[in-house]
Amino acid sequence: MLVNDKKQLCSFRVDDLLLGVDVLDIQEVILHHESTPVPCSPKVVTGLMNLRGEIVTTLDLRTRLNLGPLAKGRPMNVVVRSDGELFSLLVDEIGDVVEVGAEDFEEPPETLADDMRELIVGTYKLEKDLLLVLDKDKAVSIES
Repeated sequence: MLVNDKKQLCSFRVDDLLLGVDVLDIQEVILHHESTPVPCSPKVVTGLMNLRGEIVTTLDLRTRLNLGPLAKGRPMNVVVRSDGELFSLLVDEIGDVVEVGAEDFEEPPETLADDMRELIVGTYKLEKDLLLVLDKDKAVSIES
């Protein structure tokens, strides 16, 4: 949402990465929700879940980013809209809504691994962290 040239991003953590998606692309954030496995599906697809009568494909963002499995606890679901469909991204924990300005936007760091870099649109330097902006359309693409 743009307010005085500002954008609001929903932030969340996956491993030690702080990621963000535009709040306008977020349907909702929910606690761990069981999903039904889909046989012969790509590794990133953890299953399908019923969200108030709508079938939502659940994708493991740790797998998409080539990170190891979550060590403890249960992942949370960030439900995003992409091309008129809903997808649930499994993340480690939910952060805050962060307001950022266009003047603070930078290209993704060169130090990111190539497979991660293709999913990151850019970055914002926060006071104590680096917020990586996730390309949610690429993140939910089953072919990638």
